[in-house]
Amino acid sequence: MGLTYGYDIYLPPRNVATALASLAELAPPAPRVPPLEVTLPGGDRVVLPFTSQFTSEPVDCSTGSALELDMSLMFDVDDALRAYAETEAGGPAPEADGRMGIGYIYATIRFESSPHPGYASVECWAATSGMSRLFARSANVRKVFTDLTADSGGVCCLFDTGDGGLGQVCWLNGPGVLAQTPAAK
Repeated sequence: MGLTYGYDIYLPPRNVATALASLAELAPPAPRVPPLEVTLPGGDRVVLPFTSQFTSEPVDCSTGSALELDMSLMFDVDDALRAYAETEAGGPAPEADGRMGIGYIYATIRFESSPHPGYASVECWAATSGMSRLFARSANVRKVFTDLTADSGGVCCLFDTGDGGLGQVCWLNGPGVLAQTPAAK
């Protein structure tokens, strides 16, 4: 089994729609999939440029506890992203605006987090071991997820190595708390 690194964001449940809107803004500019309509708990609806379990059929989470998304996101190019693109077969190329699309990134949105009652979570994890190493090495990837935490009123962002441990706190109620990205395994 490969590496499954990711970023886990904890936020008040009322802020999930804001987090999803922020994720949608990070999608590549040219739509690659039909829009996905999602009904959230409480009845709010969002339209996202992603798929859920690789389909674009409407998803009703009004009585559910989780939403699964398959996403491509844009990141400002840094050395780690450049190296990733060079080593991956058919790797992405930077866009004219200096950003690069990476995907699939899988996300599980839990409207109630069992380890953290009273909070929802947005768990974004890499699809491949190479992408997991990128998540660990790229300051710009980390910045996207810590900025997403801040912009959506989150309280904590963890870097999760998928090993069952607690994860490494990289943002907690304010500025980042880790100066360096963790070393890749």
